Amino acid sequence: MSDRELDAAGITDPALRAAYVRCRRINAHHGRTFFLATRLLPAHARPAAHALYGFARAADELVDNPEPGTDPAVALDKVGDLVGEVFEGRAPADPVLAALADTVRTHALERSLFDDFLRSMRMDLTVTQYATYAELGEYIHGSAAVIGLQLLPVFGTVVPREEAAPSAAALGEAFQLTNFLRDVGEDLDRGRLYLPTAELAAFGVDRELLTWSRARGLPDRRVRRALAFAVSRTRAVYRRADAGIPLLHKGSRPCVRTASTLYEGILDQIEARGYDILNDRATVPRRRRLAVALPELVRVWAGGHRLGS
Repeated sequence: MSDRELDAAGITDPALRAAYVRCRRINAHHGRTFFLATRLLPAHARPAAHALYGFARAADELVDNPEPGTDPAVALDKVGDLVGEVFEGRAPADPVLAALADTVRTHALERSLFDDFLRSMRMDLTVTQYATYAELGEYIHGSAAVIGLQLLPVFGTVVPREEAAPSAAALGEAFQLTNFLRDVGEDLDRGRLYLPTAELAAFGVDRELLTWSRARGLPDRRVRRALAFAVSRTRAVYRRADAGIPLLHKGSRPCVRTASTLYEGILDQIEARGYDILNDRATVPRRRRLAVALPELVRVWAGGHRLGS
C-alpha cells in the first residue's frame, strides 16, 4: 500500500499502517478481481476496503483451510471474542483485527454485520446443503450481503444510506451466488452443496449425480440445465445490484461498476463452456480483467483522481 493512501486516510501510527499493509497484501493475493477494482477507489477509501476484505478472508480460511490439529469452531469463537473487543473500543494485537478496529471506528460500522458474518461461517461447519433458495438466504445474508453493507459507508452515498442498502446487499449476494457456481466442484469435495437441492431435483439432479459427474469428468444434460437456471437467476441479482451504483458517491462508482462487470464475467465463462464446470473452474482471463479495468482507470485519471501505486 502506498504511503499516499495511508496518508489520505489519516492513518499515521506506524503499527496501524503496517496492519493495513498486511490487509492489502491479503487482498492482492487472494482477491485479484476485487483488488483490481479497489484501484479505482479514491485513495482515502482503499485502506478500509482492504481491511474489510482481510478480515473476511482470514475468517473464511479458518473454516475452509484450518491449520492441522486445530478446531475451526474454537477458532471462530476466538475471532468472535476479538470482534467483541473491537466493539468495546479495544485494539487487538492481531494486525488484521487492528486494521478492522480502526475501520469500524472510522466508519461507525454496526456490530450486527460482523456477528451475522461469523454466524454464517459457523454454519459451514455443520450445514452441508440447503433444500430451498429461501433456506440458503440466511447463509447468503451473513456470508455475503453483510459485506456489501459493511463497504457501503466506505464507498459513501449521495442518498440516505438506507436507500442504497438493498442494492449493496444484492451485490454481495450476486458475488456469492457466482462463487457457488464457480466453486461447485471444489465445494463437493469439501462435502458441501450450495445449489438448493429442491431446485436441482426439478431438473433431475441430486448430489450423487453431481459427484458422479465430477469424479468421471463427464458432463450431463440435466446438470447443464440446472446450472443454466442458476446462472439466469444470478444475473437477475446483478441487475438489482447495478441499480444502486448511481446512489453511491461518484468517486466509488467506477470501483463497484468494474467489480460487478468482472464478477459477472465469470457467468459468461460458465456459459461459454457449456456449463461444463465441475472439473474446470471458470475464471475471467487476465486480459479480460485489464480490458474492463483500464478504461475505467483512464476515466478516473482524466477526471482528476491521482491513483496510488
